[in-house]
Amino acid sequence: MIDLTVNEEVLVKVLERAKEKNIIIPTIEQMRNPELIPQKIRNELKNIGLWDINSYNLFRITWKNEPKEKGGLFGKVNYMELPPELTGVKARIVALVGKWFPTGSHKVGATFGCLVPKLVTGQFDPTTQKAVWPSTGNYCRGGAYNAQLLGCESIAILPEGMSKERFEWLSKVAGEVISTPGSESNVKEIFDKCNELKAKFGDKIVVFNQFDEMGNRLWHHEVTGYAMREVLTELMGENDKLSGAVFTSGSSGTMGSGEYLKEIFPNSKLAVGEALQCPTLLYNGYGAHRIEGIGDKHVPWIHNVKNTDMVIDIDDNDAINLIRLFNEPAGKKFLKKQGVNSELVENLSCLGISSIANTLGAIKFSKYYELTENDIVMTVFTDSMELYGSRLQELRNQYGEYSEKQAAIDYFEHLIGIKTDYMQELNYNDRKRIHNLKYYTWIEQQGKDLSELNEQWYNSEEYWGHLSEIVEKIDALIMNFNERTGLLK
Repeated sequence: MIDLTVNEEVLVKVLERAKEKNIIIPTIEQMRNPELIPQKIRNELKNIGLWDINSYNLFRITWKNEPKEKGGLFGKVNYMELPPELTGVKARIVALVGKWFPTGSHKVGATFGCLVPKLVTGQFDPTTQKAVWPSTGNYCRGGAYNAQLLGCESIAILPEGMSKERFEWLSKVAGEVISTPGSESNVKEIFDKCNELKAKFGDKIVVFNQFDEMGNRLWHHEVTGYAMREVLTELMGENDKLSGAVFTSGSSGTMGSGEYLKEIFPNSKLAVGEALQCPTLLYNGYGAHRIEGIGDKHVPWIHNVKNTDMVIDIDDNDAINLIRLFNEPAGKKFLKKQGVNSELVENLSCLGISSIANTLGAIKFSKYYELTENDIVMTVFTDSMELYGSRLQELRNQYGEYSEKQAAIDYFEHLIGIKTDYMQELNYNDRKRIHNLKYYTWIEQQGKDLSELNEQWYNSEEYWGHLSEIVEKIDALIMNFNERTGLLK
């Protein structure tokens, strides 16, 4: 799944670049347990901003960052629990908060999982090659950021319809930014641009495609899943149980954390969400939608469909209306009147558009299974409204000022009144139908090996397993890399 063959000739050049740029690479174990980070690094971080282009910020790729913009160190996992007054369900919906990663999104972790194994093995040469990051939003942000920290040149590719904030920030960090036609649903156009670049530049570029890079899934399985386990250990009472985990599909990397949880809680379920306006998983459908960052019209190569229990479609109208309810002054005032804790209301800005979609998926899941106050549903808040301010302004321009009357409508129609429509529990044949959709994208269009597609299904436990063993090998390579640079001495 992840090739760890060492190219010593290139690795020597990577080591020289690391010495030149003062690059020390954290292990995955340190991302899970930041208390293992050397004191030398901690001392440096006290004077570094969360988003600063500084190689020491590689050590802030963890769910345990202190929630502050500069000088923060580490604590417990950042998470939020949403109360029944907000969700309308008895179940405890708990989400890890991605706002406190560098770049404001957990995707910086996924890009680490893709790039670093190739660096520490010498399979990627930052002195002669550029890293290409195809994305519908946050992944190319995280990729360009990590590439900067690791001394690599990068090319970010994303649809032209993504939020203005993404393009403005990327223009300062990525070596080159390429916009492709369309919006969230136009993933094929991104792949086409990658193939065009490969044909033009050959080995001078390396494409880190989040939709087929197993390092993406591995990072979430081992780091995000581990963080969720810690939160559950803290929260669960004697009679509580984990009933499930719900994530919008996107690149399917975060689904790996749900698989990690199923290994520990085998009676829990794993649900995948998508936009109703583009119902690929539910109906083999197509379309365009406004839930930024969950690119679709295909099934990601790294999605272990055989281990997925349910598909939940989310109407993008619900997600879009709720960003006003959660962020406009009138919306906050109304929520407080409904008994939602004031501190929680002020923290709802931690939910970006796809985070709200994850929340809606968790609510529908809870309603479908008639969950009680002893049931816990896990999800993630991938990013915050910090990355979507322009979208909020567009809604103000289109619909005018937001009132408490409109807040009441949005609360009862798009949140409390959410129904259990457009959902499907997956049986064996349902799962196989979705898995078979990979053929059209990955075999016909992208030229992958049909035998590997069959391996994913017919030999699934062997194909998708052994991640902990791979992590141990990656961490050993990272430690050897740091030792050879001598920068920790």
